Amino acid sequence: MALLDELEGAMSGQRSDVPSGDRFRYENGMTLPADLPPPDATLYLRPIWFADTPVGLAESDVRRLAGGLIWFQAVEVRWIDGTGASSKAQVPLGLLDRWQAGLSDRQAERIDGLMASLTAQRAPLTLGERIVRFDTPQVMGILNMTPDSFSDGGKHVDAPERAADAGFAMQLAGASIIDVGGESTRPGAAPVWEGDEIERTVPVIQRLARSGIMVSIDTRKASVMEAALAAGAGIVNDVTGLTHDPRALEVVAAAGCPVILMHTPSAGEDPHGGAVRYKAGAVVEGAADLAVFDWLEARIAVCLAAGVQRERIIVDPGIGFGKALQDDTRIINNLSMYHGLGVPILFGASRKRIVGALTDGAPVDQRLGGSVALALTAIRAGAQIVRVHDVQESVQAARVWRGLRDAALVAG
Repeated sequence: MALLDELEGAMSGQRSDVPSGDRFRYENGMTLPADLPPPDATLYLRPIWFADTPVGLAESDVRRLAGGLIWFQAVEVRWIDGTGASSKAQVPLGLLDRWQAGLSDRQAERIDGLMASLTAQRAPLTLGERIVRFDTPQVMGILNMTPDSFSDGGKHVDAPERAADAGFAMQLAGASIIDVGGESTRPGAAPVWEGDEIERTVPVIQRLARSGIMVSIDTRKASVMEAALAAGAGIVNDVTGLTHDPRALEVVAAAGCPVILMHTPSAGEDPHGGAVRYKAGAVVEGAADLAVFDWLEARIAVCLAAGVQRERIIVDPGIGFGKALQDDTRIINNLSMYHGLGVPILFGASRKRIVGALTDGAPVDQRLGGSVALALTAIRAGAQIVRVHDVQESVQAARVWRGLRDAALVAG
């Protein structure tokens, strides 16, 4: 019997990415990978075989992803052994326990922990009376107060009233959070003195916060974080994951505010410096996404040890920061794996060079379509927040996606 025919009865025929080949054996109409990772390999799980609705599927065969509107029916297990060889296996959820029984105790515990993280409800962000829920995708609007940002540099410099009006317009268009930044992090941008950064951002933050808007401060400097939080910002968004400034972690922990930890391979002045490497300095082809996972997992552990609550942590894989095009595309295609970190995912690729690279060099001001396409790709992978320049178009796309999800659930 053909593999798809065997799977149809057990899994309602909802998958198109079903594996084939003699590396798989059949049990109860489903495939169980014959290969097992070596006992010392670290494992990673990526939810796959997404379903529009859990209706009609056995409870043991489907899980809800991070409390959102996406259900998955299998996981792709990935590992890299001591020689640097990369392997993976696709395991239906209905057979995961049986496959897991062949693993080492450490690996079995790892699988249990990752599955718990993949399926746990993400707590909402609560800042006073303002609440941002993560059971549906949210849009963060970008408000740059810089003269040299790659996309809209100079548009709002020395004009806090005009900048605040732009923030109000983003909120009216559906943005849940406005991200205010005073230092460009584009490749080659010059560092900004913290005093200038504070002068650029604080007046805008004050205006937005007084109107009840949830504001995040995009900075890597502790003194700017302190000034922004005092001005009414509620979230810290650090492109270096609190590694650039030795005081940054202390400031965030003391404030008790939510923090966005973005991956970058460099904590120095240039956040694009360095290269993404997997484990002990060895570059493993095709493992950039795993290196990012490890880095974010380690940063979460550091934050927890410093007293930051897990419910206050958000991660961002850092598209374009110290990464080649093939690294970025691999991260995007495997984005659902990062739900295994157990915290909300922020995705930011708006107008970035990846859009130009995939569209024969579209200039920055002509990247709307590609930016929305990437945002929707992230939303379909379960990303809780998309960070964008074009709020109205991105909100509309997210709402259409949500409407289709609701319709699928109602229809069963």
